[in-house]
Amino acid sequence: MGILNKKVVIVTHYLVYGAPQALREYLMAQKIKKLIFIAHPLQVDGTKSYREIVTEGKTKNRLESKVRTKIPILNYILETILSLFWTTKEKDRIDLWIGVDPLNASLGVVMKKFGRVRKVIYYTIDYVPGRFKNKFLNNIYHWLDKFCVKNADEVWNVSYRIAEGREKLRGLKRKFHKNQKVVPIGVWLDRIKRLPFDRIKKHQLLFIGHLIEKQGVQLVLEAVPEIINKIPDFHFLIVGGGEYQDILINKARSLKINKYVTFTGWIKDRKKLDEIMADSAVAIATYDKTKDTFTYYADPTKLKDYLSAGLPIILTDVPYNAKEIEENKCGIIVNYDKNQVASAIIEL
Repeated sequence: MGILNKKVVIVTHYLVYGAPQALREYLMAQKIKKLIFIAHPLQVDGTKSYREIVTEGKTKNRLESKVRTKIPILNYILETILSLFWTTKEKDRIDLWIGVDPLNASLGVVMKKFGRVRKVIYYTIDYVPGRFKNKFLNNIYHWLDKFCVKNADEVWNVSYRIAEGREKLRGLKRKFHKNQKVVPIGVWLDRIKRLPFDRIKKHQLLFIGHLIEKQGVQLVLEAVPEIINKIPDFHFLIVGGGEYQDILINKARSLKINKYVTFTGWIKDRKKLDEIMADSAVAIATYDKTKDTFTYYADPTKLKDYLSAGLPIILTDVPYNAKEIEENKCGIIVNYDKNQVASAIIEL
């Protein structure tokens, strides 16, 4: 029977297209009996929670919710209630609940205990030691993570470091929780149109992602004056948005490098994003190890996206697969240093 005749629920938070959306597309292609996809926004910018019901590969119903506040913690509570409301309307028991992050997975575990769900998968996209600055909230986050690992039928970790982190930081011994599996981030290789070398913008550097301080985009901006001495038509394309964007724009202005830098904001059209990656020459991922509490334990989607488009990557030694990327001549590891960044960019 497999999964084809099953009723599956995926509950996630979202910013842009990622692994949960890819899983949704995969299950749609399999034309499973029924898929309920629930997504809650990470932003408080007016983006809405939504629920889609997909039957045998076709979206039959989409519903959006206006329930949203400007207080993130309150939103988490409202989103949990919303997920519960949207799924308890189902008359039959849910065969498989896939919860992405502890909050969404823990709801599935509770529903299983009440007999509403048969099997729960806890999908860990990232593991963040300091998820919240507030110690009490951070402890709740990690308590929920432990609860899910102990009670879910399977735990999907995007990197092997997540299980290590749980054991090292929270004392969750792996030998007692063998249901943890490594399920790395993937890409749709057949969808990516890679351009021949003579058609790419050979002096364009690309960054895609959330613009926050730990991403190190500011370091690249500081390297631009040195780069343009060697490459006068250099261009740095920055795709994404976030709370650090205005600071970066002002930094580019103060360095007098505006004409060499373009900020596009978020591009949520996946096809357009693939086109942008295809015609760039090099990609950048200079994570700041002193400020980064996310990437060390994760499997950053952007690295897989860059590689799928044939882009060599300049990156710091923070992601678990950084050395593998360099060893396979798919990128160059640099220290978090503007001179090293400039040299690597000029070289490539």
